[in-house]
Amino acid sequence: MLDYRHATDLTLREQHGWFDFLALHAEQLRSEGFEILVDDDFPFRLAESSGDFDAVLESSGIDWFELSLGIEIEGERRDLAPLLAALVSAPGFTPELLTRLADKGERFLLPLADGRHVALAADRFLPLVLALHGLHISGAFEDASRSIRLSRADVVPLLGAENERFAFRGADSLRHLAGLLQARGLTAPELPPTFRATLRPYQAQGVAWLDLLRESGLGGILADDMGLGKTVQILALIALEKARGHLANPVLVVAPTSLMTNWSAEAQKFAPELKVLVLHGADRKHKFPAIAEHDLILTTYPLIARDREVLLAREWHMAVLDEAQTVKNPDAATTRWLRETKAKHRFCLTGTPMENHLGELWSIMSFANPGYLGDKAAFSRQWRTPIEKRADKPRTAALAQRVKPFLLRRTKTEVATELPAKSEMVETIALEGPQRDLYDSIRLTMSRKVREAIAKRGLAKSHIVVLEALLRMRQACCDPALLKLDDGVERPSAKLDRLIDMVGELLSEGRKIIIFSQFTSMLDLIRKRLDTGGLRYSILTGQTKDRKTAIESFQDGAAEIFLVSLKAGGVGLNLTAADTVIIFDPWWNPAVEEQAIDRAYRIGQDKAVFVYRLVATGTIEEKMDELKARKRALADGLFDRNGGIASALTESDVSALFDA
Repeated sequence: MLDYRHATDLTLREQHGWFDFLALHAEQLRSEGFEILVDDDFPFRLAESSGDFDAVLESSGIDWFELSLGIEIEGERRDLAPLLAALVSAPGFTPELLTRLADKGERFLLPLADGRHVALAADRFLPLVLALHGLHISGAFEDASRSIRLSRADVVPLLGAENERFAFRGADSLRHLAGLLQARGLTAPELPPTFRATLRPYQAQGVAWLDLLRESGLGGILADDMGLGKTVQILALIALEKARGHLANPVLVVAPTSLMTNWSAEAQKFAPELKVLVLHGADRKHKFPAIAEHDLILTTYPLIARDREVLLAREWHMAVLDEAQTVKNPDAATTRWLRETKAKHRFCLTGTPMENHLGELWSIMSFANPGYLGDKAAFSRQWRTPIEKRADKPRTAALAQRVKPFLLRRTKTEVATELPAKSEMVETIALEGPQRDLYDSIRLTMSRKVREAIAKRGLAKSHIVVLEALLRMRQACCDPALLKLDDGVERPSAKLDRLIDMVGELLSEGRKIIIFSQFTSMLDLIRKRLDTGGLRYSILTGQTKDRKTAIESFQDGAAEIFLVSLKAGGVGLNLTAADTVIIFDPWWNPAVEEQAIDRAYRIGQDKAVFVYRLVATGTIEEKMDELKARKRALADGLFDRNGGIASALTESDVSALFDA
């Protein structure tokens, strides 16, 4: 007979030894003829159970569910949910021990309220315990002694614990939410025939993911790499909602000022049936009464402060934050105001959901799914401090699991097989304030000068005047500093500001970037901004004496960015380390532009290449693109290789370039 008389004096390890003996060896000894007597006051008692259980998610309201885990213990049905909740809530509990037991095919002991323990198969319960542990440390349930009450969003990661050995009963209405954990397995919805974009497979999956979130009343963060088409995916969702008759209230999109024109153009191009209203500029307040008559309302982050009484007072079908890293500071006034948006559905678009710390992720998620990650103080206590200061791996894994259903990120490398070898995008940028005023003033002055020259001498003898006028207008588009006016007026460059934003986002995605400009003085201005940001770059212009070192610095990885003048680097270079090309100021001759792009897109390139052309809207740059489009067959001949005027350019063409 085994003596337990000094059991209360045993160490915790020795106490576990008694449980292990009863759970693992007692029956074997009995079968071999041993008699095992257990007194009623024996402190280490095991309850008999088959280990079979059923998991139930029962609706307790529109958005709340109660979890129960029924198991039969000695003929009595018990709910294990509070007991497992108490286990994962116990101070110092970590899933590692349970994971080791599961790997060995062993059991773990769960204490019951009456002092007994029940032995459960570790491998069977591990997924559920991991999910409950993640819910606990996220604050999803606080009192482990009560039933576990979960929100619809909390249920999503819990469904991920289902496997071939168990599934939740009562969760049929939620089963489709499990698709959020496997976004690539979703069935893409059929887009309305009026939608004019042909989506790539990953984009169609993105729309399916967004649509599932919408259907479930949940928000999300679409965090694809820059250039993978986040805008077209959200436009597809809006077009779907209009086709379904769901747009009783309009959709609000908040974006950086520089992207207003781009959003408007993309909506017109891909979803022309949407009625779009741009709330931007001095006359925007006159448009407020027309909001209800439109499907899509576009506004900017800076205008939220001025227009919040109108925009935040009304109901929206959907609210979308583009470049949502703009609200990464949770204490900024604009961030706080936007959290008050009254929207049925909320989405964020950003290629950089977190740049510096987890607080930024919390801030963006707090807009998409308010309360899902707890309040800011609780999030810092439960997640930021353990992960950032103590490198807590279990919490890092738990946070990733908790966020995963509501954050979809595809990198350029992941979807490269679905992309053409080269993707080209036009980034339209609006000039504003002093820069716009300067451009308009130069255009009027130069237009008068050109018309007088042509009237007096004809176009053939006015080339110098025309080229000077075009040059000054182009410089005003790039950066007013290129004009060297020295009049004391401060004029920021919308293009340069947008370029720096893009570079930051692209570098965070691991891109290698070539930036082309015709103007070496523009490259100098870009250099200053890169120096301020502490970014690593190489530069190649006509003044570069050691071309070999400049090129190798970029190709070998010492520099992340290569600044290249079109004249010095348009031909004769092999820059296959790059996967991104930015044309800062579009070249007149598309053939020359293509030759520059081909520095990266050439034999030996094993990555998809992304090309961005920065075009100032409502300016000579946009008009030149329109002219080239109208005369596509002659486009190469409008201007010669060095920017001179060719015979294909007519007087009416020149006149159109200078029109407002």
